[in-house]
Amino acid sequence: MTNHIAVLGSTGSIGVQTLDVARMHHIRVSALTANNSIRLLEEQAREFQPDMVAVLDEEAAGQLKIALADTSVKVLGGQEGILAAAQHEAADTVVNAIVGVAGLLPTLAAIRAGKHLALANKETLVAGGSIVMQEVRKAGVNLYPVDSEHSAIFQCLQGCPEGALKKLILTASGGSFFGKTREELSHVTVESALQHPNWSMGRKITIDSATMMNKGLEVIEASWLFGVEDKDIEVLIHRESIIHSMIQLKDNAVIAQLGTADMRIPIQYALTYPQRLPSPAKELDLAEIASLSFAPPDNATFRCLPLCREALQKGGLYPTVANAANEVAVQMFLQEKISFLEIAGMIEQALSDFHCDKQEITLEEILCADKETRMKLGG
Repeated sequence: MTNHIAVLGSTGSIGVQTLDVARMHHIRVSALTANNSIRLLEEQAREFQPDMVAVLDEEAAGQLKIALADTSVKVLGGQEGILAAAQHEAADTVVNAIVGVAGLLPTLAAIRAGKHLALANKETLVAGGSIVMQEVRKAGVNLYPVDSEHSAIFQCLQGCPEGALKKLILTASGGSFFGKTREELSHVTVESALQHPNWSMGRKITIDSATMMNKGLEVIEASWLFGVEDKDIEVLIHRESIIHSMIQLKDNAVIAQLGTADMRIPIQYALTYPQRLPSPAKELDLAEIASLSFAPPDNATFRCLPLCREALQKGGLYPTVANAANEVAVQMFLQEKISFLEIAGMIEQALSDFHCDKQEITLEEILCADKETRMKLGG
């Protein structure tokens, strides 16, 4: 079980819930980071008394340093501060809850410093899966998935004999617009897209859920985490978000992990594996739920999912390009500069314009492809 953690992105949804788990189980918090949310970060620092905090925005870091002057908490700023938190000597596990490809470098820094990783930053594996998994093996550390779907698969695989797995089944809520037609989606608002039916999440991931991009990213992530090909990963719409994912074995038995829609369950499992401890999450009452529903995804309407599968099949830098295009497009949608349907259009155009058949890629090439894609799209 984890004794000391560093939480990267502690003021976001996953970060706050990670601290709920740490509070309940008396896990020592050694380092915290945020982009610029210094008011909440100050509150967290005063409660958990970490050795250090880091703020990406250097001006905000300066303000926080003044605010915490009456404490012993060290305050760092900029990317160097984030990387220092990821490598903090007292932490045995780093929880990476940073949003977007910005989480890649801190992930690698933590692994190379010999830290176990509780990974909530799916873009790390989407963009740099080959490099990250290679570094994990080289460092001999553990990578525990925090995404509810990948945690569910990880849990279902416990005790599964080698060679017995047939396929993974990722469940998806369908987001805010399940069942809508393209015509209906052409005029949706940012506010309506942010109304997720089951989960309380950050703005970016909520939009990704609405477009089904989140599930596409999870397909790529699952491929790297569990060593399976695209053809062996099924996506199934499950509106209730009770079954968090499943595996099918070669004898056609299906094993599922169920629970309430509470991210503290997978967060806690990542931090306390292999133990099962009392959780702050609500107990699941199946009688109250009464029924569960399933449906295939509508790939013709929600184009992001098949586009991610296309990027995974092409391999190399294509997943990096798809992810970068999505991050730019989502930000533009949130700023009401493009329509909801244009998100998938921008990803499709970015993949179409990109040409590189190289499969063995370097970190520098990933960062370059990410930057160039953003520049072309005006991000």
